[in-house]
Amino acid sequence: MGAQLYILRCSDGSYYVGTTRGDMETRLSQHNSGQFGGYTAPRRPVTLVFQQAFDRIADAISAERQVKSWRREKKEALIRGDYAALPDLAKRYGNLRNRPREE
Repeated sequence: MGAQLYILRCSDGSYYVGTTRGDMETRLSQHNSGQFGGYTAPRRPVTLVFQQAFDRIADAISAERQVKSWRREKKEALIRGDYAALPDLAKRYGNLRNRPREE
């Protein structure tokens, strides 16, 4: 049985990243009904903006952890399908973090 990585856009404009073994239509309905509580419940309705299939749930969960750590700009590049921009967005963030502080 396969798995899905998905990104939802919440009503407040934020993103929620998750995984499911089931079908996306059911999972989206569960989020929009408030069945899960948690992050998406007070931010309904949510809209599916990205999904990616994986053969194994472990791979989907690994991808979920990675994407959850990304900044908004990088998530939006993924949503747009702008895969070429992803490495550049990671480099720019790394350069900002490692830059000496100005006094």
